[in-house]
Amino acid sequence: MTTIAHKLMTAEEFAALPEPLDGSQQELVKGEVVIMPPPQARHGIICSRIDRRLGIYVEENNLGWTTSNDTGVILERDPDTVRGPDVAFWSIARQPELPAGYFEIPPDIAVEVLSPTNTMRQIDAKLREYFFADVREVWVIDPEYRNITIFREPLEGRLYKEGATFDGGEVLPGFTCPVADLFAQ
Repeated sequence: MTTIAHKLMTAEEFAALPEPLDGSQQELVKGEVVIMPPPQARHGIICSRIDRRLGIYVEENNLGWTTSNDTGVILERDPDTVRGPDVAFWSIARQPELPAGYFEIPPDIAVEVLSPTNTMRQIDAKLREYFFADVREVWVIDPEYRNITIFREPLEGRLYKEGATFDGGEVLPGFTCPVADLFAQ
């Protein structure tokens, strides 16, 4: 039996791909393109809300950069992995200037808003990738259960339910947000 090896894609080759005509989202995971359906309405609204809250706080305090819309971050090389957190924050100390292409320095905070099709296995894999790349915090927002889990180390998160207020910890001192604000109708 003969097996045919295929060439793994680099982050640079991935960046040169055309936008998918069907509107799907793509990430590069260990050199392989992974296609995801476009996010649904609730997902987009929650991403917008957390991005707005983080962005205003970061800009008012001149702390760095926030991104949304699955902005590409190279988390690993050889084989390359390019993930697109739903929302992310880079401190000026970590990322003093905006890159021309993908971010090659991992964010201080990566935010993932769960989609109905996400599995715990997928989320655990992303958590491992983020922390292996030295992301300082990962925030996982669950629209179905209306909560947020803040991971400050791999696979050990603190759950904040709808009546609680979460904060930016050591990464974003002074930042707070009521969980309910992410899900308001």
